[in-house]
Amino acid sequence: MKYSLWTFAVVAALSISSCQTPSAVPLDEAGIIPIPSSIAPTSGTFELEPSASIQLIGSGEDLSRVGAFLADRLRPATGFEIPVSTESGDLVLELTSGAASEKYTVDISSDQVKISSTSAAGLYYGIQTLVKAMPVAIENTSKVDTDWVIGTGIIEDQPEFAYRGSMLDVARHFISVEDVKHYIDQMGSLKFNFLHLHLSDDQGWRIEIKSWPKLTEIGGKTEVGGTEGGFFSQEDYVEIVKYASDRFITVVPEIDMPGHTNAALASYAELNPGVNLPDGDFSTMSEGKIDFDILDKNPEPAELYTGIEVGFSTFATNKEITYTFVEDVIKELVELTPGPYIHIGGDESHVTEKDDYIYFVERVQEIVTKYGKKSIGWDEIATAKLAPGSVAQFWALEENAILAKEQGNQILMSPAKRAYLDMQYDSTSRLGLHWAAYIELDDSYNWDPSTYADGINKTDILGVEAPLWTETIANRSDIEYMAFPRLAALAEVAWSSKERRSWDDFSKRIAIQGKRWDINGIEFYRSPKVLW
Repeated sequence: MKYSLWTFAVVAALSISSCQTPSAVPLDEAGIIPIPSSIAPTSGTFELEPSASIQLIGSGEDLSRVGAFLADRLRPATGFEIPVSTESGDLVLELTSGAASEKYTVDISSDQVKISSTSAAGLYYGIQTLVKAMPVAIENTSKVDTDWVIGTGIIEDQPEFAYRGSMLDVARHFISVEDVKHYIDQMGSLKFNFLHLHLSDDQGWRIEIKSWPKLTEIGGKTEVGGTEGGFFSQEDYVEIVKYASDRFITVVPEIDMPGHTNAALASYAELNPGVNLPDGDFSTMSEGKIDFDILDKNPEPAELYTGIEVGFSTFATNKEITYTFVEDVIKELVELTPGPYIHIGGDESHVTEKDDYIYFVERVQEIVTKYGKKSIGWDEIATAKLAPGSVAQFWALEENAILAKEQGNQILMSPAKRAYLDMQYDSTSRLGLHWAAYIELDDSYNWDPSTYADGINKTDILGVEAPLWTETIANRSDIEYMAFPRLAALAEVAWSSKERRSWDDFSKRIAIQGKRWDINGIEFYRSPKVLW
């Protein structure tokens, strides 16, 4: 009899144990990047079951697309069907009334997860947060046998800056459509919303312009090091724009000018001033050293260039053909680009006379405005008169940023010493340059855009952008090594308030993100600053 009672007790205990819900990591320990505005964990758990479904509350094509995105994100690793409908579901996406905002709420109870926002973009960002609250195994692309549990609680969140971008230089080395899409996927997971494509430079012209076909026939055929280049057809570009838009990322195309234009000058001789510039290091040349009185009337096309020096090329700013060319290029880009911005470059134009540079920048802004867009340019453009709505991208000189502010224009923060993803981590980095600085992970993280430059306050700032220049970067593996984990650090600088950010906390969360990147095959740099 005693034996029977003991057996019954053991069996009962095992039965109770087997019915208990698996434990979950509390929400504030899940490793969510960027850190949300508020995380209020509670003691319960939500478990995603095989019967899970998604309910959409609201209307619109974007809502349906976000619902499909969540289902597609969860299906591979869980193996669950996860239907999407307007009927019922334990995963609820609610598009609420009110002015469209990127603000969102994730409310996780024991029997339901509800993400709500006044915009589809906000719901998308809520989904990214939800995924990062789940076990890292959700990153797998095939079924994993595990308990899909999440800690309960409420997350409320909204971005610090409206513009959260990364720039990908496809000019120095050409980057394929598929690799650009891969980069977009990583940007989307980190809540970036602008992709700046650097489409032209001395080493290559990467976008088809039908009215000037030699730009890609000649200017697009090589790259740094002399290897074969490439270019995006207009169909390729539209595909990238659509892929980004589906992830609530706006493409900003850049045509760099009047300097950084050798590929165009090699394609069309008439755009040249007609001066044969000497070989050598042009990065130290002073401005205004070309005597435009000696220009050839019939200039020769420039030689294709595959080095990495800067500052030696310039359009002929005193020729009407140059502005015909610029307008044709901008007109075609505008037809392909639904976003509000065209980037006009403007940096390191060392051999353009100052007055000619100012004239050029002001005239090109007029062309951009004519076609209903706003100009962004590197901070040098602030030495000219900026059109209303034009944005100066601060990368080098604080005084230029101040000039933009004094004209009533906003600033995009990309300080090279903090935000440039092509800078080496340290002297042992296998890729990258270090002319601005060595930038370790904590250097990318530990700065505040609102206090970085004297006289520049938060109200002056449109947002933050992390540029990735490709002088030393030739493929996806190179991109991943240089961009990650620093892109995640800069995502948090752009999204999260300074009150919420802490290096000690981020270093723990980025270690969890590293496990996700490992599953995804991302070849990221394992900073010694982090216990991976």
